[in-house]
Formats: sequence, structure tokens, C-alpha cells
Amino acid sequence: MTIRYAIIGSGMMGQEHIRNLALVEDAKIVAIAEPDAAMRAAGAALAGPGVALHADMRDLLGSTDADAFLVASPNHTHADILDRLIDDGRPVLIEKPVVKDLAQARRIAAKAREARAPIWVAMEYRYMPGVSRLLEELRAGRSGELKMVSIIERRYPFLEKVGSWNRFNASSGGTLVEKCCHFFDLMRLMTGSEPVRVQSIGGQAVNHLDERYDGRVPDVLDHAFTLVEFANGVSAMLELCMFAEGSHFQERVSAIGTSALLEARVPGPGRFEPDGRHKNAEFVVARRDTRAETVETIEVDPELLKRGDHHGSTFIQHQRFNRMLREGGEPDVSLSDGLKAVVMGLAAQESILRRGSVDIGTGDYRVE
Repeated sequence: MTIRYAIIGSGMMGQEHIRNLALVEDAKIVAIAEPDAAMRAAGAALAGPGVALHADMRDLLGSTDADAFLVASPNHTHADILDRLIDDGRPVLIEKPVVKDLAQARRIAAKAREARAPIWVAMEYRYMPGVSRLLEELRAGRSGELKMVSIIERRYPFLEKVGSWNRFNASSGGTLVEKCCHFFDLMRLMTGSEPVRVQSIGGQAVNHLDERYDGRVPDVLDHAFTLVEFANGVSAMLELCMFAEGSHFQERVSAIGTSALLEARVPGPGRFEPDGRHKNAEFVVARRDTRAETVETIEVDPELLKRGDHHGSTFIQHQRFNRMLREGGEPDVSLSDGLKAVVMGLAAQESILRRGSVDIGTGDYRVE
């Protein structure tokens, strides 16, 4: 059974999805909607002949026979697109963040009650090498009783995007939504609990300060520390720095329990390395009883590394989404999961402005 895909948005991330879908058995791209002519042409070149091209998503919806939609358009377009796709009634894989603000979160949560088909939110970090191994070992009880979660990302600044939408909070949702919803999703997954309180400090210290777009100065954060209290008593911390290009590992995801520390160490994309070569991920176990640390190197198929910046995880995600479409089942990452990750990011940004903690799941930060 071949699953036919329609792509909405063929910019940088859309093109990564197209390259990875080409490797998925029983997958075929039949249509692309992209308003930017250069990005539309780039997506078409990757997808190959016979793909219907549209400048407007509305034209695509009225003409495509696709079985499923993949949404990789800019953040501020997601809510309106999802509105239409829920009405359409076909399955959706939509890039994170699923929305950019609380008003959109509440609107889409209400709209989702009408959904007749699965909506899967793309959270590639769940499938990154090392991280998926950590999640597996955590579920198996290797850490003992989980007490703390620590996630560190030290990386390069935001890349250039069409229209520079990722330079502004109003269109991106802000750094702790755009970038860090991945990590807030991992926190919920690792703890198996819901956040009750968020406290964050951070700001814009280095990046984009000398840039101007129609006279506007970018306002997205480039660093932050965020603490999260979970209902089951687990404490979590996120450290983000987006001016640390020289860091050997881009992400370190740690689960610390009564028996051991488990840690996934994931390098950044090889194309940003000085020599252009990919580094390997690592999975670490540090046991309390032996006071010994073991380090396992995790290699990724070089062909997958060529297909994008997420160490093969985009391909794995597509395999699982495709299997759900063919065999049935539920999304790995539900719409509710995606919305809750956004709410955590928004609360963290509000905490910085407020210079105090923000309660989650109550008042303005309650989304159902």
C-alpha cells in the first residue's frame, strides 16, 4: 500500500522531510504547496517528476488526492493551516511548534475535538540516536527511581529563513517555544508527569543584535536557564545557549535516578563542523554502586546523515508515521503533547519577563 503525501511548506525543514520520505518504502509525494518560488522549485527538484506544485495551500486542498499531509511551513502559519486540515479530515504530520501562542493553543485544542483523523506533531529529538536509547533504558528502570532530568543544548544561532520569520517572537513564538518545545516534550516523556511550575532566566546577549528587517531589530532570546517542577516530584532543568558553536556535543540529555545517571550526548549537524564531517553520538551510564561510567558510541547510517540535520531521526519518525497510516494506531506525539510543550515554552518566556515563577495548568496557562 503506497501512502501519498502532500507537503505544505518546502523550505529548509520541508526539504529535509522530502529527502527522508524518498527513503521510506510505500511513500510517494504527489503535491507541494509553497508560496516562495525558490523554495517551491527546490522542493520540486527533490521530490522528482510528476509532483503537482501550488503557490497556495487552498489550491492544493481542492485538488490533491493525497492520503496524508505534512506541514513544514513557518510557525505562525501552523494554526490556520491546521484549522483547514482538521476540516479536511485526512491524517497530518505537522512540524513543531504546533502553535505559537496561548490564544492559538486554546483555539486548536477546541477545534481538535472535531478531528476525524490522527494529528502527529513532529518531535524529531525523540528519535535521535542516544536519546531513543536513553528513553528505552529509562523505561526499563535502568536509572532506578527517576529524580532529576537535565537537558543542555549548546549550539549555533538561528539559521536564515525565508522572510526572517524566526528572528521575531511574534512569528516564531519565541526561542523557548520554537527551539525548546523539543526539550519540554522530552521532559514530559521522561518524567511521565505533568509540569506544575516553571521558572526561567535568560535574554538576548549576542545573536542578531546588528540585524535589521524593515527597520526592526530581532527580539528572540539566545540563552536561558529554565527550571521545571513536575507533579510527581521530579525536578528538571534546561540550559540553552545559542552562541556556543564550538561545543563538541550539541545536546546532552540526562536522567538521574536512585541507581544511575543515564545520558545521551548528541553532536550537531556535520555540515557545520570545520571539517564537514559528522561526529558520533554517545550513550552513557554512570552507576552509583560501582562508581563507574560506561560510554557507548552510537553510529548512524551515513546515508541518513546526508538527508538532514537531525541524525537520522527524521527518517525514523517518517517510518513510524507511515506505519501508523498503513496499520492503524495512535500518533507517538499527539496534538495534546505538542500543545503542552508549547505552553511550557510560553510559560518559561513569561517567567523571564515576570522575573518569577509561572504556574502551569491553571489560569492563563490552562489549555484543554
